[in-house]
Amino acid sequence: MNLGRDIVTDAAVGVSVADTPEGLCAFQRPGCAAAIWRRRPLPGFQSWIDALQPDRLPEARVILRPADIRAAALQICEASGTPDCGERGWLIDDVAALANLFVGLMSTPYLRLRFDVVTTNACRKFHIDAVTARLVCTYRGTGTQYGLSTDGAEPNRIFTVPTGAPILLRGTLWPERPRSGLLHRSPPIEGTGETRLVFVLDPVSDPEDEV
Repeated sequence: MNLGRDIVTDAAVGVSVADTPEGLCAFQRPGCAAAIWRRRPLPGFQSWIDALQPDRLPEARVILRPADIRAAALQICEASGTPDCGERGWLIDDVAALANLFVGLMSTPYLRLRFDVVTTNACRKFHIDAVTARLVCTYRGTGTQYGLSTDGAEPNRIFTVPTGAPILLRGTLWPERPRSGLLHRSPPIEGTGETRLVFVLDPVSDPEDEV
């Protein structure tokens, strides 16, 4: 299985690939099951985050208002012992920018923010999330994998989102029917020594309804 990090040159049917953040608005069009912002990580940032000890990577799960994202990202980095430097500042700025972008598309009053530090085969089975939509950006390690399936089985062709490239994914609560058949998973990395840092945003209507 190819777990490489090649920049996206093609994509599955129903997946839009944009070269600018504005191009992600294609996600709202009928038949678009996912959208990827094709961007390369800043070399200095990527070298820095790839070299961090796993226990210094930000890790958290919180529900908050979009306006509080930047402050929350800073607090998470402080609590996780992520070194205070220009690269950390860029990460916080990028998280805030992605949140603003996501809120602009989804018009949600709250967001569930997750930083996951992954070293095992977490969520390795292809699936669709039980949400309206989700934004995923893998800042370190192999990106999210996806493909088309007509019967829920593993896709015949598997695509890998590049490191640092955000992907928007429709979930089971998205109102359009029929579903596209686009499934995704975290790449299987157990035994490779790889550590991934995955940033996830979900829309939340009412925090009291969340468990």
